[in-house]
Amino acid sequence: MGPIVIKRTAIVALLLLTAPLAVEAQQPRQAVQTVGVLTPQRLEQQAGYPTFLETLRLLGYQEGSNLRMLLRSADGKLDRLPALAAELVAARPDIIVALNTPGARAAIQATKQIAIVMTSVGDPVGSGFVSNLARPGGNVTGISNMVAELASKRLALLKEAVPGATRIAAMFNPDDPVTVPQLRDAERAAPVLKIEIRLFPVRAVGHLPETFKQMLAWRADGALWILGQQQAFQTGSIEFAASHRLPLMVANRQSVEAGGLISYTYDPVDQYRRTAVYVDRILKGTKPGDLPVEQPTKFELAINLKTSKALGLTIPPSLLTQADRVVE
Repeated sequence: MGPIVIKRTAIVALLLLTAPLAVEAQQPRQAVQTVGVLTPQRLEQQAGYPTFLETLRLLGYQEGSNLRMLLRSADGKLDRLPALAAELVAARPDIIVALNTPGARAAIQATKQIAIVMTSVGDPVGSGFVSNLARPGGNVTGISNMVAELASKRLALLKEAVPGATRIAAMFNPDDPVTVPQLRDAERAAPVLKIEIRLFPVRAVGHLPETFKQMLAWRADGALWILGQQQAFQTGSIEFAASHRLPLMVANRQSVEAGGLISYTYDPVDQYRRTAVYVDRILKGTKPGDLPVEQPTKFELAINLKTSKALGLTIPPSLLTQADRVVE
């Protein structure tokens, strides 16, 4: 038998067919990154969480492909957080995203090895989560939702919405450490605003009727919720404030949409977008301790005109022009 002759065109065709297979075989399979999420409340109560997931997708992470999410929610029962944090750590995720101050505390107490990105945390230094904001060190970094003079700004906006107010009640959860610097800030601002401020602690939803009774006996012209872990209290607060015609500065836009008069707080969408960016940077090799803890730079003012009309208030046009969200 003579030599087998293979035409040049056949060889080229064979190479073209096999080349993609060879390249595919040489490429390593994309690693699956596991992100644990620890939240004190249900995720539907976290306004910016969908933005967190969307930003991760834009950064190239696709759940079911190269991303695995492990979610643990305490559903408002904060005493469950330590056990949930321990479950996450045992699952050995690449990173833990810890929501709010209670979630961050539980995650930090559960591990010193796994990277933690905390978000919407009130006072990371005062709470002992990091030694300083610029270079937190260790395995923790993230996004704070407080700035030094936020409480006084909120108090000033409530005064602007209710110009005749001279007595403002400040409601707060005394068991929440993030309230202390806010209370000091509000108390410092009160004389400048020609306001008398009185503190009313609220530890549970069941305490609200007595709290409002005391505020009305004091003849409060308005009430201010000090920011913290009291989201579950706000629905009842809005109902009591409406029934007693008391202007109420609530914690966020969602509470304004539910009937609160006004809110001024950090932009949760921006916070969660930045959280996703931090997750991406750490998964790509940056040490969490080398990333500064960011403070909020975007804030959101919301006003409910239906509530103001029910209270017999006319919101000044100068305040309305500042609003990011107006409920009519």
